Amino acid sequence: MAEPLLRVKDLKKYFPIRRGVLQRTVGYVRAVDGVSFEVERGETLGVVGESGCGKSTMARSILRLIEPTAGEVWFEGENLLRLSGSSLRHMRRQMQIVFQDPYASLNPRYSIGYTLEEPMIVHRLHTPAERKRRVRWLLERVGLDPDYAKRYPHEFSGGQRQRIGIARALVLQPKLILLDEPVAALDVSVQSQVLNLLEDLQDEFDLTYIFVAHDLSVVRHISDRILVLYLGRMAELADAEVLFVDPLHPYTRALLSAVPVPDPDAKRERIILRGDVPSPANPPHGCPFHTRCPVAMDVCRSEVPAWREVKPRHYVACHLY
Repeated sequence: MAEPLLRVKDLKKYFPIRRGVLQRTVGYVRAVDGVSFEVERGETLGVVGESGCGKSTMARSILRLIEPTAGEVWFEGENLLRLSGSSLRHMRRQMQIVFQDPYASLNPRYSIGYTLEEPMIVHRLHTPAERKRRVRWLLERVGLDPDYAKRYPHEFSGGQRQRIGIARALVLQPKLILLDEPVAALDVSVQSQVLNLLEDLQDEFDLTYIFVAHDLSVVRHISDRILVLYLGRMAELADAEVLFVDPLHPYTRALLSAVPVPDPDAKRERIILRGDVPSPANPPHGCPFHTRCPVAMDVCRSEVPAWREVKPRHYVACHLY
């Protein structure tokens, strides 16, 4: 079997809580707490969960935009957490990110042409004339007029800015792109255009995606597999269609019950989770979901459930299985 493009093993990111005049560390916010998964070449892995469950922190930790506390991130056989200097810079050409907010992710002082050209300047790629030709080609490839290279971010709509963000991610010809809720800030009609563009680009450039989102209908449309996170930990991982047809974890069932159905006559039982998400600074003992779980047992309050393959390619962390 071919080596996966990306392998994440027991990834953790804890943010220290400091108090007092001396700013002593009195605890930690466990934003990501032991996440492990693999991503095959050409695959799209969707990552879902409620706000604050650690999706974006996990994505940024993989790229070392924020430094992980512990764990391993293997990309094409190299442990990224052991690289530094020129080795890390070379590897970063292979991995890019598209941020959630298309308004904040572009520098308002830079023209669009310079924004797209800058990564090539940093990595010393191509001549000035070749860089400008590539910028115009990329703008056209993401559905924008090449002459937009002379304009500035404030002259574009949200959907156009996100297309520019996608073009910037493609500049260095990466193999892996992390999409951090790339359509969350866009209108529904624009969302579908951007999703279709991402699928076309994936086929054309042989890209691998990690698609972070909270909208399950969007994730189902674009993902091959889906990873469900809760309070920084893995709850379930399965093929996209399998997860929607046969969800195993009570948290996954609750998430799916909240997805709107475009049929006014369709009947579906809505699962209402009681209480709020516990604080990642003080997570509950045992299963992190037991405080809100409608089928919690005594063992859930004392033991952390093991991560098991219950069915072929279907993993879950739950004492029910």
